[in-house]
Amino acid sequence: MSHVPRFFATLHRQLRIALLPALSLVAMQAPVHAQTMPSAVAQAPAASPASSTDDTLYQALGGTAGIQKLMEAFVRDLVADPRTSPFFKPLDLDHLRAQLSDQVCQVSGGPCLYQGTPMKKAHAGVDITRRDFNALVEVLQHSMDEAQIPFRTQNALLARLAPMHRDIVNAP
Repeated sequence: MSHVPRFFATLHRQLRIALLPALSLVAMQAPVHAQTMPSAVAQAPAASPASSTDDTLYQALGGTAGIQKLMEAFVRDLVADPRTSPFFKPLDLDHLRAQLSDQVCQVSGGPCLYQGTPMKKAHAGVDITRRDFNALVEVLQHSMDEAQIPFRTQNALLARLAPMHRDIVNAP
């Protein structure tokens, strides 16, 4: 019986990874709203900012404290992962955590306001491939799993973040 939960966890992760490119393509069809985010590799305009009255995703992520805790783990995991560490180790990690927290807070419908460098500009000159982007998403998924964020909430956040793909990936 212990193999059954492991099987479903593996299937769950594989489905999310398989669906990410589809989410990115669907999100590319949606209009992008002008928003920004500062830091060399981890800022982007929100896919479709939640209205100021819809903070359901923000609340599901644990509000500001939950998002900050998640971003602490995410940045730690980005630096630890050999696929993503070259992009993040040279950065001011405290600044990165703060900026990511503000961005996720805003994108999820929270009260935060991210004010920073536009994604396209922040990533100009940094050769980021689709593989690099997907590795970052896998790290985020792992961080959310560790934080025991429900699958539905994870998918809601990923759907809002997916449009960043077009402004981040800039290399073949």
